[in-house]
Amino acid sequence: MRIAVLGAGGTRRTELAIVRAARSLGHECSLINVVGWSRYAGAVSSHIVRYLTDAFNPDFLIFTRHAIDVGEATLRRVLRNSPSVFWYFDLEPREQVISLGRLVSKMYVTYFGQLETYKAAGVAQVGFLPQGVDPDRDVPATDAPQRYHCDTSFVGSGQSSYRYEVLRAVAAVSRLQIRGPGWNRAPADLPVAGGPVYGRQLAQVVQAAAISLGASSYPGQDRDRFSASNRMWKILGCGGFYLGRHVEGIESFARDGEHCAWYRNPSHAAELVRHYLSRPEERNRIAREGRVHALASHTYAHRLQLLLAGKDYPLPTIL
Repeated sequence: MRIAVLGAGGTRRTELAIVRAARSLGHECSLINVVGWSRYAGAVSSHIVRYLTDAFNPDFLIFTRHAIDVGEATLRRVLRNSPSVFWYFDLEPREQVISLGRLVSKMYVTYFGQLETYKAAGVAQVGFLPQGVDPDRDVPATDAPQRYHCDTSFVGSGQSSYRYEVLRAVAAVSRLQIRGPGWNRAPADLPVAGGPVYGRQLAQVVQAAAISLGASSYPGQDRDRFSASNRMWKILGCGGFYLGRHVEGIESFARDGEHCAWYRNPSHAAELVRHYLSRPEERNRIAREGRVHALASHTYAHRLQLLLAGKDYPLPTIL
């Protein structure tokens, strides 16, 4: 099958993980960098994107949210009668996102709780498909600078104060390091150690921390079912011990005490941090099993097989 991916370019982008997954499954796949052409070609970018897509003559189209940058009119011409999917990785149901969802054959969301939101907004076919591990990029580091070494690490944006409570609870019982964008105005009691880290740097941060923490941006994420952050997949792929927030159904992805650990509230997070810091052998075993499990069942190739078949991620029924 010939698959065209329309979205953003760049070595850190999920679009390239999709391309690599498609090729690993034996498909021909081309990335059309809508963001790049929109930035550098301006008014003629829509013509270039259409030309490149038509020249590749795809059997199947995969859009990410950046595809809308060339406008609905261009995308309608590109689509014609081709089967198409829009895979949305973010939480917010923006108007342009809804518009793109209405254009394609099917839209996939990575947050289960958003299914009904998009259906109510007029998106005819909406499914659930979480992100996954990119085996070519999410790999363990072999070493890490001494400045990265700590008990616990959190990597994520600092704009949400909702994270502060669990971060403070963990900082009270361990040597925590916080990294990511947007922490320049964080309260002084939060141990911010640096800015954004990607790729090899992220792998080093994961390798150097005994525990890699997950913390939601919004309360709604903790109330959602099957809500898994992309942070989790990267940490598991990088061979880290992941401690994340438990939500209903989350063990459909990884099991507590076997592949990772799940906390119920900030005080429980602190309790588990103390527990696992005092048990390095147990912690290392879980980290190893977590990576094996992620590579065996949760790579982008696994996700793409479902997407191309028009299937959702298989979930158990929760009464």
